[in-house]
Amino acid sequence: MAHLGVLFLDELPEFQRAVLDSLRQPLETGNVSVARANAHVTFPARVQLIAAMNPCRCGHLGDASLACARAPKCAADYQAKVSGPLLDRIDLHVEVAAVSAADLILPPPTEGSADVAARVAAARAIQRARYDGTPARTNAEADGPLLEGVAMPDEAGRKLLAQAAEAMRLTARGYTRILRVGRTIADLAGSEAVHRVHVAEALSYRRRPPVN
Repeated sequence: MAHLGVLFLDELPEFQRAVLDSLRQPLETGNVSVARANAHVTFPARVQLIAAMNPCRCGHLGDASLACARAPKCAADYQAKVSGPLLDRIDLHVEVAAVSAADLILPPPTEGSADVAARVAAARAIQRARYDGTPARTNAEADGPLLEGVAMPDEAGRKLLAQAAEAMRLTARGYTRILRVGRTIADLAGSEAVHRVHVAEALSYRRRPPVN
């Protein structure tokens, strides 16, 4: 069984565009192919990609007192270095606010790391049982009729997904990833079915298209 590695790319837009776009096929297939004149070799390359980036090069886009004179155009230029097809292959897009000194004295969250780890372990156990005897091991590897059979939401969820697909201009890839994420959110909640609330949360993690 192939092991899943973690690929962490910090300051994502600082990588060359060609390098980032070369990740698109390995992220889709879990393999990387190297072609030479006399040989064509394929290696396993299934990874969990985690990427981090500032909203702009200086990192102070939201602070008028610190942001550069080119804001907000600098942010658009900086973020445009990452192609849409690559972003489409990233399931969760999460914006994290800057941590202030005042935030550091706040009490710890009510759900600690151990609690989260237990919920994740339970969700993984559900998925192992669900995909036993199939080529998939997790929701992330399910596709086609298999995915639709286990991840299709209830009627309210399907209606929301259809509306969002048009409003957010979801690609076929983005639609599939919403199903996977929604199914995983339901698993984390211990829900056998995927409901509207799970679809709504999955949609909240998708990057909105730019306004023309």
